[in-house]
Amino acid sequence: MNSYTVQYSGVKCSDENPSVLTDDDYNSKKKRYVKKDGSCNMVVQNIPKDWFLWITDIFTTLVEIRWRVMFLTFALSYILSWLFFGILFWIIALTHGDMKDPNKEPCVYEVRSFTAAFLFSLETQTTIGYGFRGMSENCMIAIIVVTIQDVISVFIDTFVIGIAVAKMASARKRAQTVGFSNCAVISLRDGHLCLSWRVGDFRRNHMVEGTAHAQLVRHLAHSTGKVNITYKDLNIEENNIILAIPTTIVHKISPGSPLYKVSLKDLRKENFELVVSFTYTDDCTGILHQTRTSYTSSEIMWGQHFQEMIKVTRRNYRVDYALFNHTVKVLVPELSAEEYDLKKCSQQPKHKPLHKSSPAAAVELVNGNSLEAEKASTSSAVQEHKL
Repeated sequence: MNSYTVQYSGVKCSDENPSVLTDDDYNSKKKRYVKKDGSCNMVVQNIPKDWFLWITDIFTTLVEIRWRVMFLTFALSYILSWLFFGILFWIIALTHGDMKDPNKEPCVYEVRSFTAAFLFSLETQTTIGYGFRGMSENCMIAIIVVTIQDVISVFIDTFVIGIAVAKMASARKRAQTVGFSNCAVISLRDGHLCLSWRVGDFRRNHMVEGTAHAQLVRHLAHSTGKVNITYKDLNIEENNIILAIPTTIVHKISPGSPLYKVSLKDLRKENFELVVSFTYTDDCTGILHQTRTSYTSSEIMWGQHFQEMIKVTRRNYRVDYALFNHTVKVLVPELSAEEYDLKKCSQQPKHKPLHKSSPAAAVELVNGNSLEAEKASTSSAVQEHKL
């Protein structure tokens, strides 16, 4: 088998949006399927009877709308209810003749104009009770209207409080405090090429349990305008996580992986999107949350490794979130996992097995320098024994 010349390249994954210059301009111009904040980049049109569907599920509709729209809606609901019942009290006063004869026993005391009727409606529904206006026993219809207004006001208050609490306890707000790294990296782990990304919880109170999931989304646009979208799950061996400290999620690029035949050169020309998610239960509220993000092929860094951000002291573990998105360069051959495995198989029968945690040995193996590989492997093993 021909020997390969190994080259190394990488970029710094900083807090800013990472980017890699590629020969394929389409990767940098194509639209995301899932945005970095986790929202889906799509616009839904021509929904049959969309207004009817939103009204039938009015609670969810009000929870999803913006705060300013919700405040306007609830303010109008109160004002319109005051106005509606104020008109009813004014009509009752006109019918009973309270405005024509001041000496007549009225249905509602001190209600002899539309303004007074509106104020009585407001005071009744808000239970202010200034002491000037009140009901009399002369009109049964007025007593019935007041009773109906009190019942409706209770329903409005309950609805407003429920919607406000639901919006404040929304899973989207909690999801903003659980974040992913700005980029994903490909490096060697235990002698295998692995794709990894980092997830961390920025709050002190952590979740009960969580599950990591990843999918490779490919979308192919035809000349006819048709778009095919395919989804392939990535196997994550340790996907059940207690996120007390930032954790690196690892996908081993094995023969069953859709990235098994992808080299660095192929990665820069690939048209896919890695959609990752973390589903968890909060220990304070018991509510199920999910945080999502995506990585394009230009945001997957080949030959990079996440910088260590945890320090162990005598009393506790210290986490430096300033290093959450920082990576360092490591020696990784620019071969696909398939080519790398074939190269290892062709060299292992002739020589001693290499130490699995020696990147330098793996590099020498790919280059075909078996003697140097053996030395690098032995040197790495001696250093680890000393540590």
